This record gives sequence, structure tokens and C-alpha cells, in this order.
Amino acid sequence: MTAVTTRHNPARTVVTAALVLLAASLAVRGWVLSRGYFYWDDFILTGRAAEHPLLSADLLFYDHDGHVMPLAFAVAWIMTIAAPLQWGAAAASLLVLQLAASVAVLRMLVVLLGWRPLLLVPFVFYLFSPLSLPAFAWWAAGLNALPLQAALAWVTADAVKLVQTGRWRYAASGLAAFVIALLFFEKSVVIPVVVFGLAVLWARVTDGTGQRGLGGAAREVAYRGRALWIGSVVLVVWWLPLYFSVVRRDFRAEEGSSAATILGRTFTDSLVPALFGGPWRWERWLPSTPWAAAPQWATIAAWCALIITVAAVLITKRHAGGVIGFATAYVVVATVPVLAVRVGSEVAPELVQSLRYLAETSVIITAAIALICLAPARSPERRLSSQVVTTSGAAAGAAFVASSMWSTVAFAHSWSESPARDYLSNIRAGTVPGAAADVPVKLLDQEVPWQVLGPLTYPNNLASRVLAPIRDQVQVTDAVAELLMLTDDGHVVPAEVWWNRGIPQGPEPDCGWFLTAGEPVTVPLGGDMIDHGWTVQLNYFASADGEVGVAFDSAAGRRAPVTVPVEEGINTAFVRLVGGADALHFEVFTPETSICLGSGPVGVASHAGN
Repeated sequence: MTAVTTRHNPARTVVTAALVLLAASLAVRGWVLSRGYFYWDDFILTGRAAEHPLLSADLLFYDHDGHVMPLAFAVAWIMTIAAPLQWGAAAASLLVLQLAASVAVLRMLVVLLGWRPLLLVPFVFYLFSPLSLPAFAWWAAGLNALPLQAALAWVTADAVKLVQTGRWRYAASGLAAFVIALLFFEKSVVIPVVVFGLAVLWARVTDGTGQRGLGGAAREVAYRGRALWIGSVVLVVWWLPLYFSVVRRDFRAEEGSSAATILGRTFTDSLVPALFGGPWRWERWLPSTPWAAAPQWATIAAWCALIITVAAVLITKRHAGGVIGFATAYVVVATVPVLAVRVGSEVAPELVQSLRYLAETSVIITAAIALICLAPARSPERRLSSQVVTTSGAAAGAAFVASSMWSTVAFAHSWSESPARDYLSNIRAGTVPGAAADVPVKLLDQEVPWQVLGPLTYPNNLASRVLAPIRDQVQVTDAVAELLMLTDDGHVVPAEVWWNRGIPQGPEPDCGWFLTAGEPVTVPLGGDMIDHGWTVQLNYFASADGEVGVAFDSAAGRRAPVTVPVEEGINTAFVRLVGGADALHFEVFTPETSICLGSGPVGVASHAGN
């Protein structure tokens, strides 16, 4: 008999290990999503998606707090139409985007390192690092951050392949990924600059002769990859006018002390602990997102570990200083938009400690680790054996994953507290006494609780916008026959109108104010009302079903009327008016209807009995 021997295939083992790690990371992130829910800006996305058609400039090119992100709004529209305010659908879209980003990172590492065990070191860092976790767990942030991460990795791989082979299909592929990322998140404009830097560093560390300097590597990458760089410039020149036609805001430099504080928090409390699987502890006050709050001893330990690691790398690896410097410089530069746009004297430095502004650095650091692995040893005697590298890499990887899991579990615990979940669950479960189960609750507009969406987002925080995706359950209208309100925990309760001002008794005996078609009537309120959202209680007798228009009327002008349906007989209607004046204007729109209007309150609506 002839003995059959099976040769071990290392590449197949690496492929299998990479796929297993990828699946495990998605399982972990899926568990994090199961603990989360819609948060803050998510309701702006879903509300606008429910109000506008997909191919609408009001949807796709809405200035969302300085962001231009038409493809993010398109994804939100699809998820909202398919599964209105269903967290499972939104979470699924995040997992799909995370899968795309992880595959793109794996492709980048294969291009840089090939299918060898060393590839797993940077891949484990990307898959399990808490650095990208906060941006991933928040739907609105994930729709920005994940396409940027995917494009950074994809275009980096294309740039290296283009320089290697000269095949222009890599330029086309890279430009396609770049434009898609731009349409998800304006920060993607940094991709060509970052990718060019990474490609130059790759050319430098893989220079077998050692004769080509950094300038020579840059010239070669610029020339051989010119199709990608020229195309990127054209896309940026096209995109910038589009961005500034949508976003109009003042950009300002912050005070030096503020900038120094932000940069210090970026490195000391955020980035450095995350490099080793931190921050291990998160703090949160509602309605903010969790922020990194590593214990002081852990932060000191992380800095010591970083200093030792960098020193060891610089001693043993050539060209590693440039790679480390590039990654560090990017973090500093990436913080500048936060200083210019987000940070002011009224904003806490904890903003950068949320880590979501550093999410894409996970890809850059992953690429940096790969380039350091590629860099040649300074001398043959300092080159470690493959067995030592494999053993130490496996031990470091296991420790990093364990550390990251601790931070991930701590984050999920903090993130799981969601007033919005309870609010919407109670709305969906709520019923109105005497109403049919399939009849939606009709309400006047009101602001949602500040823990769900704060007043600074007005008018996006109105129930008419936040609850727009579930109109089959809750209909927000301008006029109702029964006054109901939502409590802060989402229960439907009876409401009443305060007498801040009032409709006085009218001049007609046994009638009050007589209203008929063609004869508008102005009713004084007994004093001015400031601009606000007010509720008017109409106590009336109507000769027939019809409609009447109600509006604020003052010397400054008359607001557009709100149409109020009236029913034959003695009834009450409630109408919400936005504005302020010292009088109300009434106009009957139905010729066969006449109305006797009695006195009633005009003021703030509140829960009955409050």
C-alpha cells in the first residue's frame, strides 16, 4: 500500500481563522445591538423619512447638523418604510454595514500582508477594538462611520494594487468606493489624503533595496497611482460646492485652553486606553451617549505599555517611526473639525471621550500595524523566529480580545438604558378607553420628552415628526374633538387647557359669538400671547356639519388659519395654534353652517388634573 500524506496549507488555516474571527465579532456586535435602541438623531432620520419621498431634496440633502449624507437618509428611508420604528431592522442594517467594513479591512490586509498568520494580528485589533464601538451602536452615527471605514480600507487596497500593477480598474474601483462614502458622510473627503499617505508608507517599508527615500516613494506612488489621485481631486472639486450649498454655518477656532483640553482628552482618556482594549469603564448621564472613563491606574498602565511598545518597535523595525507619526498626526488632525464645529464653551470635553469621532482611526491603526509588521528588521540578529512571533502574537491577541470584551460588556450595560424604548413601547401598547383597537389615537402636536429628543432640535422633536412613521397608531393633527396627551413615559391620558387667556362671552344673547360664512369675526383674548404653541378650546353649537378656520390675529399680521371640522349640535373642539397675538380670527368655510361660539380657555394643554 502506498502511504498518502496530506500537506498542511497555512493559507487555508489563516482564511478559516479570519472567517471565524469575523463571525465571532459580528455575533458580539449583534449582542450589543440587542441591548440598544433608537437614540436621539435616529428619530430625526426616521421622522424625515416618513414625511418625504425617497427622491426628495428635502430628505436627501437636508442639513443635518452640518452633515450632508444623502445615502444615509436613503437607508433610513428604506428601513422606515419597510419596518417603521422597528429596531430590529435598523440593527440589521448596521450589521450589514459592519460586515462590509470588516470584509474591506480583511481585503486591505490581504493586499498588504498576504494570507499569512501575521495578518490576524491587525485583523483582531479591528474586529474587537472598542474604538469603533460607540459609533457602531448608534444607528445615525453608524450610517456615517461604517461606510467611511469600509471605503478607507477598500481604497487603500486599490491604491496599493494600482501602484503594483498599473491596472486602471483599481482606480475605478477606488473612486466608486470614495464617492459612495462621500454620499454617506462628508468626513470621507479625507480618504484620498489618508490613502496616499498609507500608500507612500507601504512603498517605503517594502523597498527591498533600501535606497529609495520617503520622497522617492511619494513620487512613485503619485505617478503610478495618478488615475486615482486625479479622479479623487475631481470628485472633491465636484463635492465641495454641493456641501456648501447645503450647509451654511460659521466655523470658528476655539480658545487654546479648550483645544488643549480636547486634544488631551482625545489621547489620554480615549485613544491610548482603546489601543489596549480599553477603556474598561464607561460613564453616562442621560440623554448623552456613554463616554470613556478609564480608571486612572489603567490609563497610566496603558501609557506605559504604549511607550514600551513604541520603543520596542522603533528599536527593532526600520521605517516604523514614519508609520507611527502618520497615525498620530491623523488623530490630531481628525480632532480639528470637532474643535471648529462641535466644541464651544458650553460643550463638555467628554464629547471626544465618546470615541465616535475617532471611529475611522480603527482602520488607520489597523493599516499601521500591518505596515509595521511588513517593515524590515534593523538587523538580522534582531529578527525574531516565526515560532516566537506566532506565540507572542497569539498571546497578545487573546489578551486584547479579553480586554476588549470587558469594555464591550461595560459599554452595552451603559448603553442599554433607553427612555425612548419605554416611551415607544408604551405608545404601541396603549389604548384609549372606548376606542376600537384598529382606530389610531388622535392627538394635538406636542414635544416629545427631552430624554427622547431635546428642545434644541425643535421642530424635529415634535410628536408629529417623531411619531410620523407610526401614523397607523398615532395621528397628530391640528384639531381634535377629544383632548388627549402623551405622558413622558408614552401613556395616553385625558388633557385640559389652562386659562392663560380666553375667549370671552360674546355679544349675541343665547349665542355668544355668531359665526357664518362670508362674515369673518375677530375675537379679543384680553391680552397678548407670546409666540408659542397654544391650544384653543372651542365650545360651540353648529347648525350643520362644516369647517371653520381659526388663526391668531394681531397688528403685526394674521397667521395662516387652521381648519377645524365642526359637527352639528353642541360640541367641543380643540385646535393647536403656533404663534402669538391678542385676538383670534374666525372664518366659516361651509356656506350652510352657522356657529354660536361660547367662551373657552386659550393656553397650555396639560394632563387633566395637573
